[in-house]
Amino acid sequence: MAFLDGQTLLADPSTMAAALIAVFLVGLSKGGLGGAFALMGVPILSLVMSPVQAAALLLPLLLMMDAVSLWTWRGWFDRATLWRLLPGAMLGIGLGWATAAYTSEAVVRLMVGLVAIGFVLRMALVRGAGRAQGQSWGRGSVWGMGAGFTSFVAHAGGPPFQVYVMPLRFDPKIYTGTSVIFFAVVNLVKLGPYAALGQFDRMVLVTAFVLLPLAAISTIFGAWIIKRMRAEMFYPLMYGMIALVGVKLVWDGVTELLG
Repeated sequence: MAFLDGQTLLADPSTMAAALIAVFLVGLSKGGLGGAFALMGVPILSLVMSPVQAAALLLPLLLMMDAVSLWTWRGWFDRATLWRLLPGAMLGIGLGWATAAYTSEAVVRLMVGLVAIGFVLRMALVRGAGRAQGQSWGRGSVWGMGAGFTSFVAHAGGPPFQVYVMPLRFDPKIYTGTSVIFFAVVNLVKLGPYAALGQFDRMVLVTAFVLLPLAAISTIFGAWIIKRMRAEMFYPLMYGMIALVGVKLVWDGVTELLG
């Protein structure tokens, strides 16, 4: 990989391997295959670079994945859900930007993880996973703000979004398409504050450009899987993914705080 020396972050085999694995897993998630894979991205990349650099590298790739997903899932979304979530999400991103210097990412991960685990336990205990809830401006605003804030601070906006949307019991395609539009808007809005905070440099951007083909291919593959999955398989998988996300976030938050 001599041609990458000095141009990207991929000059050595270990960094290349970590980047390929991380981007592939995040792409599967962005295609619709659950949030657990998405949360693997920054931790895997953090094995070979700083967490801040890993998050900055992933954001341009997330925008590419969003573009592919928007095309793949075009026409599949619920407008009412987006109207209820996105205003709060914008406030959450603004709050994350304003408090970036004072917010502990470890505490955010721990809190989001506990929310995710609590949500899955509640749905299991009350046997509510099979009954659809209605829309709510209040819940939508609260969980939308939570998703925007945690997405900005820790790339962990999935659980708050899922807490609101999963009980609506959409068809898997509607759920996935709504998720795609929501996070495409959130990631696009995050781009400005991230740039203002100095998160991007030339090497990060060139590395992201080199990884773009894998980002697109893995996203399409994830969508291909979801489009062939029935609701009775989709929802147990998603609840399992949320539980894994919660455990992973709690583990990361506790180990960072104790470290």
